[in-house]
Amino acid sequence: MASAITELEVENIALSWLEELGYEVVWGPDIAPDGGAPERSDWAETILIGRLEATIQEINPTLPQQAIDEAMRKIKTIKSASLVIDNKAFHKALVEGISVEYLTKEGTIRTGSVKIIDFEHIEHNAFLAVNQFTVIENKIERRADIVLFINGFPVSVIELKNPADENATIWTAFNQLQTYKQQIPSLFTFNEALVISDGLDARIGTLTANKEWFMPWHAIEDEHPADKNLPQLQVLIKGVFDKKRFLDIIRHFIVFEDQGGGNYIKKMAGYHQYHAVNTALKETVRATGAQGDKRIGVIWHTQGSGKSLTMAFFSGKVILQPEMQNPTIVVITDRNDLDDQLFGTFSRCHELLRQKPQQAESRAHLRE
Repeated sequence: MASAITELEVENIALSWLEELGYEVVWGPDIAPDGGAPERSDWAETILIGRLEATIQEINPTLPQQAIDEAMRKIKTIKSASLVIDNKAFHKALVEGISVEYLTKEGTIRTGSVKIIDFEHIEHNAFLAVNQFTVIENKIERRADIVLFINGFPVSVIELKNPADENATIWTAFNQLQTYKQQIPSLFTFNEALVISDGLDARIGTLTANKEWFMPWHAIEDEHPADKNLPQLQVLIKGVFDKKRFLDIIRHFIVFEDQGGGNYIKKMAGYHQYHAVNTALKETVRATGAQGDKRIGVIWHTQGSGKSLTMAFFSGKVILQPEMQNPTIVVITDRNDLDDQLFGTFSRCHELLRQKPQQAESRAHLRE
């Protein structure tokens, strides 16, 4: 009889899928503070500073070292009493860049923006997968199964459980992440996605998501569900962490909904929302072009599938589309409660409706 698959084997398989996507794969002890590599100076340090500095310099070639140093200082000082507030501040810096002031050769003070990720040129970014990544914080030692880094930032944690252990389920992995957030919060300041799996089932969620909002990811290249014979973990890894797709998700499909009183809920698009928005955007550009037929199509939603948030994601992305040239967005509903629902969603997700720096005069309008 064939032996049951172990947690270590699941981990190695997951790493092989990430390697196929172009991630560099490193064993955690090899980049530990005492491992001989100049990656981490302390067990509590979760940013790979050497990789970060090298990448930031590469993607900001026109900025002086003084500006780079100031950006690094701001990154290292993201620290408040709230992990979610810190995570929100980092996400904003990741997507929009870090505003800095620096002294020019002529002796004048200039304001600039330091990019810490290059969304336009994927090859300029460093993608790394590290297994058995140890963090010691407040004298508590924890070891994450797989941590994904972009440009030295730990942007995703994948927690795995032994599929052969009857007492270890996907929710055991979920509970493990909740413990990690409490005991080693510095690993999650820079987090964009959390993944849990028992080798069979696999789900993805955000820093604030409860069990209900850790969801499967059913597709890879497009909106069509992947082959049911493929492991769910493979579909999730290949569907989310493809380099281009992951950067797209980070930039356009993550939002912090303002609940008031400094309370935020971090939300990520589901696979159906992600592919629906990108398909709709492609059709919008085609239909409104010089040869377009002005007919885009219909997105059909079931109740509770997140249509309001889909509209917000679409609006945020279409605003930034160069071909659309400062579009006006009109939302028409047939019920007052939908007016309230949409207005609430767009208000809470207003940061999605951002502008390119050169489009400072641009406006996006929501008409109830």
